[in-house]
Amino acid sequence: QVQLVESGGGLVQAGGSLRLSCAASGRTISTNGMGWFRQAPGKEREFVAAISWSGSSSYYADSVKGRFTISRDNAKNAVYLQMNSLKPEDTAMYFCARATRAYFVDQVYYTRESFYDGWGQGTQVAVSS
Repeated sequence: QVQLVESGGGLVQAGGSLRLSCAASGRTISTNGMGWFRQAPGKEREFVAAISWSGSSSYYADSVKGRFTISRDNAKNAVYLQMNSLKPEDTAMYFCARATRAYFVDQVYYTRESFYDGWGQGTQVAVSS
């Protein structure tokens, strides 16, 4: 069983940056794709970004494309989400998740929660206007 722990959230002004980290323990994540999702108050959890096992491929929701960057360090068993040019609408609880696949041949495999089998508890991001 893999344990995922997110960190790096906080309160930031619009236009600012945050870097989220996801540390895995219990099992290696180096052979799994990984993803970040978020859930705003009163809304369903939504896909943000995903990365293949090697880090060679990454995918983003349209709402964050060009502003967020997902990366990973398999030696450290960790995944990161660099968030720049933050907007108030980015305010949410952010979760990292372990994918059931190493890489994604179709967007359904990285956007749907059912294709992830391990989740962290989340880290809160709040962006003030």
